[in-house]
Amino acid sequence: MDKHYWIGIDTGGTFTDLVLRDALDGRWVFHKVPTWTADPAKGILDGIAELLALAAVDAAEVDYVVLGTTKATNAVLEGAWAKTGLITTAGFEDILDIARQRRPHYFNLDMPKPVPPARRQDRHGVKGRIAFDGSEVDALDEAAITQAITALRASGVESVAVCFMHSYANPAHEQRALRMVRAQWPEAYVCASSEVMPEFREYERFITAAVNASLMPVMDRYLEKFEGGVKALGVTRPARVMQSNGGAVSAATVRKLPINTFFSGPAGGIMSTVEIGRQTGLKNLIAFDMGGTSTDVCLVKNGRPAMKHERPMGGLPVRAPSLDIHTIGAGGGSIAWIDDGGMLKVGPRSAGAYPGPAAYGRGGTQPTVTDANVFLGRLSPVSLLDGRMQVFPQNAQKALEEAVCGPVGYTPVDAAVGVIEIANVHMTGAVRVISVEQGEDPRDYALIAFGGAGPLHAVDVARSAGIGHVVVPPRPGLLSAQGLLQSAQRADMGVTCLLRAHASNVAAVNQAFDGLQARLADWLRDEGAEEGVEMHCDWTLEMRYAGQSSELAVAVAAPRLDAASLAALCQGFHEKHLSMFGYDMPGRDLEIAQARVAAVLDHHTRAPLEIAAGGTLADATTGTRPVWFAATGYVETPIVKRELLGADLRFQGPAVIEQMDTTTVVPPDAQVRVDPLGYLHITIVIETFESQSA
Repeated sequence: MDKHYWIGIDTGGTFTDLVLRDALDGRWVFHKVPTWTADPAKGILDGIAELLALAAVDAAEVDYVVLGTTKATNAVLEGAWAKTGLITTAGFEDILDIARQRRPHYFNLDMPKPVPPARRQDRHGVKGRIAFDGSEVDALDEAAITQAITALRASGVESVAVCFMHSYANPAHEQRALRMVRAQWPEAYVCASSEVMPEFREYERFITAAVNASLMPVMDRYLEKFEGGVKALGVTRPARVMQSNGGAVSAATVRKLPINTFFSGPAGGIMSTVEIGRQTGLKNLIAFDMGGTSTDVCLVKNGRPAMKHERPMGGLPVRAPSLDIHTIGAGGGSIAWIDDGGMLKVGPRSAGAYPGPAAYGRGGTQPTVTDANVFLGRLSPVSLLDGRMQVFPQNAQKALEEAVCGPVGYTPVDAAVGVIEIANVHMTGAVRVISVEQGEDPRDYALIAFGGAGPLHAVDVARSAGIGHVVVPPRPGLLSAQGLLQSAQRADMGVTCLLRAHASNVAAVNQAFDGLQARLADWLRDEGAEEGVEMHCDWTLEMRYAGQSSELAVAVAAPRLDAASLAALCQGFHEKHLSMFGYDMPGRDLEIAQARVAAVLDHHTRAPLEIAAGGTLADATTGTRPVWFAATGYVETPIVKRELLGADLRFQGPAVIEQMDTTTVVPPDAQVRVDPLGYLHITIVIETFESQSA
């Protein structure tokens, strides 16, 4: 049987989005189901079965399945990781607790410390020492390793992290200990820091390896159930999983390195944003993904998404290659509440899919952002998901009155408006974090609105952030799932250099790049990369002023440096430092701390999107209803069916544009243009300081 169907699955906190693509004719089929938080795999498998039935496709015809999952993220945030042990260099057993001097709140004496995954009694030090230059100072005490293995087995540990000093310079001791654990304890999950994060800075390397080890059993069991269920449905191809860096890899790789999947779900939306830029010709974009539980934002500059190699997860500084996605706890399901001081708050707690917002009629009683949107007419008071989900506006009003109006005396309209405005302020702050705080002017960017709730709030957030152009793709509520099928195979690797940025060190940097590219080629080959597909690489140097303890990443145009190109990189570093921090130090020596290479193997062809069908605004308008807008209050507003909007159509707001997967709110002062690919381009006038002063 010919296999030519691809399936992408994005598991969110509230809904699981599924898309099916026919690789032959480019046809897309979309489906959306509530997420089962108690058993995410079951919800996914039920959704796949429904999607196949909806598309009238036999499971045996499926060639490619990609999963975006929040399993690792949830495990860390909830502390639901496996019981983990640590085998480390003698004297460094407490490094997971000592951590760094940096604290998120310097003057909070009662601030709880983040809990590392390995308890103190499950950390064992062994003799043996590697120096910073990779030379052996003391031989490894293998008898002590055997004793540590015996003790960890007795304590009920399920996974082990092996972390020795300076293993990034010479992993021999770690590799020997790793082999001993596997030989003496075959059923244990085990990883070495030199495999997880072979870089300097021992605390970050140790904590990253420990978190990775703690997630290995969790992810293994989750993937086993998922893969078994997919196979039971009749799909014979092995599934792949999205990584935080925007590349899809085999499930076997994810079992070894679950640390690389923290932003697995949101990464799909960012890859779709990059594709949107390619199709529309827009180079500078801000991805704005608002779902039911959270909002994710990411900057795409000159067609390339921003990357980051260290992220706090549960208060722990985890080092793993990731798209620079900034997440806040503001979504459609975010709960509104009154604090002890009588102030209205929104989030970060969420009603999730069950019981969900009060308006869903599933037993939810606490008011949410969705309830505020329903009450103000911004969301349909009748149904969502093309009629599959009934809406109960009276429940939304009751929840607002009981939880917000009663305690502080607000009117229902004031309460609903307050909930919307507070959520918008939170999301505007997130946009500023990835733009203004990085030295970028948001006025130079277009906002790409997606997620189930993104187009509802996009224009308000864009206006607050100073962005005058909002783009809403054809299927915004399912864009992250689509992005999973637009992702390539990708791997990121780095090596510690610790060199002065002098011409005399050019050869050493080139050697580092050569070694990384060779390792990446081997890795992609092991991943089953197709023969004849060209590997594209991006090269980066992490640089700093001599004496600094943090670095800035500077892109390298080509892997072979010479004195002139190194000098240009140094100038680029000065300019970036000035842009981000407001000063530079041209007279000070620069250091190269890390060399990094990202390899991408993109063998997917991009099927053209369907051209928007012909039709006028009158044809697409299904009725009107009162909708509240900040500038006007309630206005009788046209309700427009998205699928009936024709190409090159232009119209003035107000309008509420409805479709199966989302709703787009267009205020009275905004203009809408439908391009030939079906994208909505919403233009708003941004007031500047000069216009306000005129």
